Amino acid sequence: MGANGTDIKYLVIVGIAVMLLLFTSFLVALIFNQRKKLKYQQSMEKLREQQQNQLIEAAVRSEETERHRIAETLHDEVGAFLSSAKLHLLGIKEETLDDKDKKLYEKGKELLNDVIQKVRGISHNLHSNILKEFGLNEAIRHFVRKVTEGTVLNATTALDDNYKTVNPDDDISMYRMVQELINNILKYAKATEFIISSTLKGKELDLVLFHNGDGLTQEQFEELRYQKEGLGLKNIQNRIILLKGMIHFTSGNEGYRINIHIPVKSTTDE
Repeated sequence: MGANGTDIKYLVIVGIAVMLLLFTSFLVALIFNQRKKLKYQQSMEKLREQQQNQLIEAAVRSEETERHRIAETLHDEVGAFLSSAKLHLLGIKEETLDDKDKKLYEKGKELLNDVIQKVRGISHNLHSNILKEFGLNEAIRHFVRKVTEGTVLNATTALDDNYKTVNPDDDISMYRMVQELINNILKYAKATEFIISSTLKGKELDLVLFHNGDGLTQEQFEELRYQKEGLGLKNIQNRIILLKGMIHFTSGNEGYRINIHIPVKSTTDE
């Protein structure tokens, strides 16, 4: 009887051990499966992110190519026709015109000169030659001077010249963002003061655009960038994603501030 009792206890202990072993095996298998599932989800998320970035990059590069094509067409073809029209106009002998025709002639010449300058300005803004030749900072300074000259907007640039171009494509994306944001300020903000500044900290570039007019909040930016009317904001967001950066809109008593944070390569990086 004692032996039977011992056998039963032994069987119970073995049974419990087997159950614990099975439970442990099940738990280990469950944990392993969860980790495998999580790893799979992470890899799929990474793949989706890579695909999204590739699509965004293709769209941005395609847009830049189209900008260059239009710029060259404006400069080479439209510019050439306008210059030819100016030569024909200048070929008219003013002394043969009466006072009324002279006024029309002078007005036509003035308008034609304005159009030629406008076309050249648009061509230069669309093309990124100045960016490739002189770098991001000088391109921004040039653009700010061109678009604010003769306006009520008092513009100031305070850019960190320690920043040197390493990746021209990234600089083009930053430049296009700045262009879009400044154009929006000129169109909608009704500002009289504007400051754009930059600070390079190691491998991080911070751009700040400040103005004293009407501006967006972060919530409005998040909402508008998904709307058809907010195509410019969507383009800005695409470039932020491409650059792995951040953009934030804030408002205060003094005005509106746009902070752009971009990780950049160092000139010592290979």
